[in-house]
Amino acid sequence: MDDNYYMGLALTEARKAFALGEVPIGAVLVMDNQVVSAAHNMRESWHDATAHAEVIAIRDACQQLNRWRLTGATLYVTIEPCPMCAGALVMSRIDRLVYGSPDYKAGAVESLFNIVQHPALNHRLEVIAGVRADECSGIMKEFFRLRRK
Repeated sequence: MDDNYYMGLALTEARKAFALGEVPIGAVLVMDNQVVSAAHNMRESWHDATAHAEVIAIRDACQQLNRWRLTGATLYVTIEPCPMCAGALVMSRIDRLVYGSPDYKAGAVESLFNIVQHPALNHRLEVIAGVRADECSGIMKEFFRLRRK
C-alpha cells in the first residue's frame, strides 16, 4: 500500500460527499498500514460548520483508538486542509499529511498559511502534496460546475 492507494480511498470518500450534495472532500486516516477511519464532508447534511472530512476522520480515529494523540498516523485528504482542519492535525499529533490538490482560497498548509509546520507550535507534520492532484481537483471542479448550472 502506498500514498496513491490511500489517496484513492480518500477519493472514494469525496465521491460519497459529491453524491450527497456536499463539497467533495474525502479523508482517510491510516496507522501501521491499516485504515483507522474514513470520512467525507457532512456540513450541509449535519448542519455543522465543523463537519469537514478531516475533523470527522480525526474524531472517529480518536474514538476507535480510545486516545486523542494520533502519533504514528498519516491523514490522506483530497484537498489542502483549511485553518480549522490544519489546527486539528497539529492538536491531534498526526505525524504525516498527504493531500491531493491545493486550496488557494482557504488552504492552511501551503497556499495561505502553513499551520502544520509553524515553528511556534509544539508539533509539526511531514507534508506530501500533489498526490493524484488532477483527480482531486477534478472532482471539485465538476461539483462546482454542476452547482453553477
